[in-house]
Amino acid sequence: MVKDQTMLDRLTAAAKEGSVSRRSFMNYSMAAGVTASAATGLWGTSAKAEPKRGGKFRVAQHDGNTSDQHDPGKYQSNFEISYGHTVRAYLTMINADGTLGPDVASEWSATPDAKEWTFKLNPAATFHSGAKVTAKDILASMNHHRGEGSTSAAKALLASVEDLVDNGDGSVTFKLSAPAADLPWIMPDYHLAIVPANEDGTANWQSGEGCGPYKVVDLEFGVGATFVRHDEWHGEGAWFDEVEYLVINDPNARQTALVTGDVDACSLLENKTLGLLARNPNVEVDNVSSAQCITMPMHMDVAPFDNNDVRLALKYSINREELIEKITFGAATIGNDFHHSPAMPYFPAEIEQRAYDPDKAKFHLKQAGLDSLDVSFSTAESITTGAVDAAILYAEHAKPAGINIKVVREPNDGYWSDVWLVKPWCMVTWGARPTPDVMYTLAYKDDAAWNESHFQNERFNEVLLQAKAELDDVKRAEMYHEMGMISRDEGATVIPYFPNFVYGRRANVKHSGQLSPAWQMDGYRHASRWWFEG
Repeated sequence: MVKDQTMLDRLTAAAKEGSVSRRSFMNYSMAAGVTASAATGLWGTSAKAEPKRGGKFRVAQHDGNTSDQHDPGKYQSNFEISYGHTVRAYLTMINADGTLGPDVASEWSATPDAKEWTFKLNPAATFHSGAKVTAKDILASMNHHRGEGSTSAAKALLASVEDLVDNGDGSVTFKLSAPAADLPWIMPDYHLAIVPANEDGTANWQSGEGCGPYKVVDLEFGVGATFVRHDEWHGEGAWFDEVEYLVINDPNARQTALVTGDVDACSLLENKTLGLLARNPNVEVDNVSSAQCITMPMHMDVAPFDNNDVRLALKYSINREELIEKITFGAATIGNDFHHSPAMPYFPAEIEQRAYDPDKAKFHLKQAGLDSLDVSFSTAESITTGAVDAAILYAEHAKPAGINIKVVREPNDGYWSDVWLVKPWCMVTWGARPTPDVMYTLAYKDDAAWNESHFQNERFNEVLLQAKAELDDVKRAEMYHEMGMISRDEGATVIPYFPNFVYGRRANVKHSGQLSPAWQMDGYRHASRWWFEG
């Protein structure tokens, strides 16, 4: 409850005039009885934010690998995703406030049955070569993820697309086999980057060229990259003259670089140091609630995970509340073994929360004919803040149930190529997706390239397809409830929590005050949305 509304009104007015610093605004707002999170939101909507052009923006980026590459259909690492949003562009984008906005497409519309979607292209969109973005490029970019020979992780997202049509008027039409109410929300998926078309209509992704806000000057995967502004970019922003990404996978080294001023911003801060950083007047910490998710997928066609009682035993053997308290320091939302966050629409809040219960875990082991269980669990420090510590703590939780989890600390470099989708049980961080349909299609649909748990459930797939076509929100919510129950009770993924995006910047790096919940670093659009003060 606000204790001093007069003080708060004066602070808001001062923020709009630009006559109070953010630090003072936060301190006095909390003195007036406003919570820290509410004060942050109030500052974002009140503070005078005048973007300035110029300077070189240096970013310490986690999760970069020597195996990273240019093919957007194979993007996996956080470096690739950040790189993709810096160099390339998409038909639509997730705005800083979480709404859907235009990018290469300036507008879109659907037929009443949502089986045809037409996207009108922005005539100002150009590639870094200077060539205009045309419908031919859109068709090549989308078709790269379609067809029998496609190896794209986004293939499942476009499975219902039967035809793509160049309308000859600067627009393209997606013709679908079934209604897809979420299609415009699918288009910002980081795999669906717009790249130039070759003469034969295939996608020229090999060059690394894009039509995004910055163009590449130098690039070495696993090390870093430098960029300069694409002056003909069709969007707003791109305030920096230059941008440099430095791959720093070690969290301590990354944070030290931010504190010492060797970089201007840093992805994935360690939550345990947030209190210390908050006292540093030269550093600002952004702590953003999101739908990003920590998953622990088991290959359900590999023993012992092919037994659902074993899977349930592992689900009952994790103390989610303690993980959130000790690993994320409260910067997370509890998970319930289905991949649907409260930050997404249609969240089935009525599904009972699964609690830590070693006795139930023992019961399910006995149902599986086991008195004890020995399993290996792979993780790496670059997966998420405190990843290794979280795995070790989980192993302690499981011991009372007779479960011995051997934590395997994998190398950061090559984790996505050598561990994820390869080893039968591991830890994964999924970035936030805007709708449950996108998430379930990518990771749970029977034929999805990223079906990380090898999940196969006939009823789940049946309901998923029905939900894609359902335009009635009440009926659609009921379908997502059923899918949540199926994946919770029959699936092969332990979901401990949905972590906040926590990252940092030097105090002279500014943004609008609203930060996208789609990915780290303002939906990984920090290079185009942020600027230097003064």
